[in-house]
Amino acid sequence: MPRAGLTAAAVTEAGAALADEIGFPQLSMGLVAGRLGVKTPSLYKHVASQAELSHRIGVLAMDELADTLRDALQGRAGRDALTAGAQAVRTYVTEHPGRYAAGDAARASGPDDPLLPAVDRVLASWAAMLRGYALGPRQEIHALRVLRSVLHGFATSEVAGGFQFDASVDESFTWMIDFLDHGLRSVAGADQGGVARS
Repeated sequence: MPRAGLTAAAVTEAGAALADEIGFPQLSMGLVAGRLGVKTPSLYKHVASQAELSHRIGVLAMDELADTLRDALQGRAGRDALTAGAQAVRTYVTEHPGRYAAGDAARASGPDDPLLPAVDRVLASWAAMLRGYALGPRQEIHALRVLRSVLHGFATSEVAGGFQFDASVDESFTWMIDFLDHGLRSVAGADQGGVARS
């Protein structure tokens, strides 16, 4: 009999919390079972494998990140949206490094995979961060790729302790926002044959 109150969602939540504490690569079904106070075989009544658990954590992370970005971007545009969205990503990765890593590693298994709508929501928020820059359609995809790469790289490097120089990381973050804002306005202006507004 499955333990009363133990569900796939509860196993996923426990796995996500543990991944944040010990790192996603170190996560195992045995450790999750220990966290929940059950024997490892009990987990397989709710989650078929560690791969499924990892995928579930990835979906959870993308849904959480989408919600975080949605709330941060509410009523904002241009540089204000860029700053708020970037800080939301940075904060989420700092607070939930393990589940974010699971989300970054997750890949959809088919058209009905719940990862797809979760990722679509995140992408919609990335696009909302750029909307105030009035980029042309041919520029927006490039801007989305650059924005995601830069913010992902900054946040994951910070969490990993990759910034060793004796300078404020917060100042570097502000410098990065300035750099992105300037670049996006320049691209938008060039695309429109004039000076873009932010």
